[in-house]
This record gives sequence, structure tokens and C-alpha cells, in this order.
Amino acid sequence: MSSYEYTVIPAPARGEKTRGARSGIERFAVTLADVLNEMARDGWDYVRAETLPAEERSGLTSRTTVYHNLLVFRRPLAQAEERPTAATQQQPQPQPAPAESQPEPEPPARGPFSQPMRAAPKPAAPAAPNLRPRMAEPPLTAPQAPAPAGPRLGPASR
Repeated sequence: MSSYEYTVIPAPARGEKTRGARSGIERFAVTLADVLNEMARDGWDYVRAETLPAEERSGLTSRTTVYHNLLVFRRPLAQAEERPTAATQQQPQPQPAPAESQPEPEPPARGPFSQPMRAAPKPAAPAAPNLRPRMAEPPLTAPQAPAPAGPRLGPASR
């Protein structure tokens, strides 16, 4: 069974000026082809284009629905990342000696959504031995309003 990892990037909104592309649709087609070829060089297979709704703020209190055009890509997961099957779990394999290897440098990001999302490790809290514990703060409550002196008025009766 094949496992894939996916990435989604925003589709280009307009075509860039290119020699030989005169009309708007020609410029857009060249720009889209450049994006697809760049992702293919990184090992990503084009899956499809999606138009998805997203609710965004419009003004101070209202919200409006906007539609975003996205390009979906996938690539097979590496063999080391795949889940072990029952056959490979039963046979213990000898662990090779850890070889010191340089980690591969990641390619520069092309946009905010061009890399697959991965969970970042939580940073370790710095230990500060000379800090005093915080004093307990009193609760923030408003003082009670005094009761009105006159009669309580209610709805008018007929």
C-alpha cells in the first residue's frame, strides 16, 4: 500500500510578463507551467486544483465568504517513514552503527504554503534559578452597587 504526503500551495493569481507571451491567458499559462515544473523538480506530483471557500472578516463585525484557488501536490513517503508491516515486525533486524552524516539542507521556501506542514518541537523552558515566585494577586471584582432607595418600578399596569 502506498502512502503519500501532500502539500497545497496557492495558485498564481496573475501571469508574469514573459517573452513571447502576449495575451493575459498566455502569460498566465506560462506562470502556471513554471509553478508546476518547479514543484516537479522537488519530487511533487500534481494532483488537482481546488477552489475552496473561506470565511474572512469584512469590516469590524461582519464576515464574508471568499474563494481561494489552490494547487494540490503529493509525493510518496520515504521507505523509512512507512509503517512496518506484520512480517517486518516479527523479524528483528540488526541496527547499523550510527554514521555521522550531515543533515540535508532544506530548500528555500517559495511561499507560506509551499512546504508540508510538520509539528514543531516545543522549545524547552529556560531554567532561571534566581526568580522569585509571583505574589498572589487579589481577584478583580467590581464593588457591589448600593440598592436603590426608592420603590422598584416595573411595567406599567392598566
